[in-house]
Amino acid sequence: MVILFGAASFRAVITHQDWSGWTLPIPVEIGMLLVIITGVVALSTVVNLALKGLGAPFAIALSRKLAVDWLYAWTRNPMVLATLVFLLSLGIWFQSALFVLWVLILVVPALLFIVKVYEERELELRFGASYLEYKSKTPMLLPRKPRD
Repeated sequence: MVILFGAASFRAVITHQDWSGWTLPIPVEIGMLLVIITGVVALSTVVNLALKGLGAPFAIALSRKLAVDWLYAWTRNPMVLATLVFLLSLGIWFQSALFVLWVLILVVPALLFIVKVYEERELELRFGASYLEYKSKTPMLLPRKPRD
């Protein structure tokens, strides 16, 4: 899936200027600022997972510990959220309504399906009761202040 999303994202990035008639009326500078901010947050989620979960994203190295603090205390999937917002920010930076629609219509449902159907089940099997407790206290995607 990463390869498919990566290839589609790369293609969209290099061809977005050819999508005439789909221009967003948002200044490029706002989009660039959003890309920088969301890129830093996305990178922070990867670093957090590596340091606290002792693993890496995309099944490169499965985490050996359940990461439940910092951004992971606010949402179980901060990396997914940061990636989706980063992609939307790219669309704003490109001023491309078609890119934003592509993210909203295809990428968001596909990623959420993968997380819900595959990743959550795998984490339940790997971490058992500790993941189920974390899951009961922490929202799947939309951040909420951590509950003790």
